[in-house]
Amino acid sequence: MNPKPLQSLNVATPLGTMVITCNTEAITRVYWASDHAEPSSTGADSCSLLADCADQLKAYFAGQRRRFDLPLAPQGTPFQQQVWGQLMTVDHGDTSSYGALAKQLAKPSAARAVGAAVGKNPLLILQPCHRIVAANGGMTGYVAGLRRKQWLLAHEAGR
Repeated sequence: MNPKPLQSLNVATPLGTMVITCNTEAITRVYWASDHAEPSSTGADSCSLLADCADQLKAYFAGQRRRFDLPLAPQGTPFQQQVWGQLMTVDHGDTSSYGALAKQLAKPSAARAVGAAVGKNPLLILQPCHRIVAANGGMTGYVAGLRRKQWLLAHEAGR
């Protein structure tokens, strides 16, 4: 089976340039350009989802959007997919902990494994891994840096 060709688009945000990638059916990755190598874009067809995602991200950063309405296709293990699905249950402006996510997945002793899966989230902001904090509410690692995590949480809290 041939993988669908990926298209990409860079979007300016208050926290730096984000890169969105999609195939013809779904958004596959969203990340900050400074944190990863640029994806190679192949195929001649343009992915109309790129513009939709860019518009929704711009509305999010402008405080006009709390949820995203896009087809998503992150690549990961079945466990990672479960964890990323749980990220979608943490509402805008709220936080949860790695341990709480593990309990929701009926794996209460898997907080570290949940943390590792959260750290592999390929759809930053769309699958809100920035909303996951330590059990004591403290800031813990974020693939895009703690400064961005703190900014995103403050933005969602209206500060």
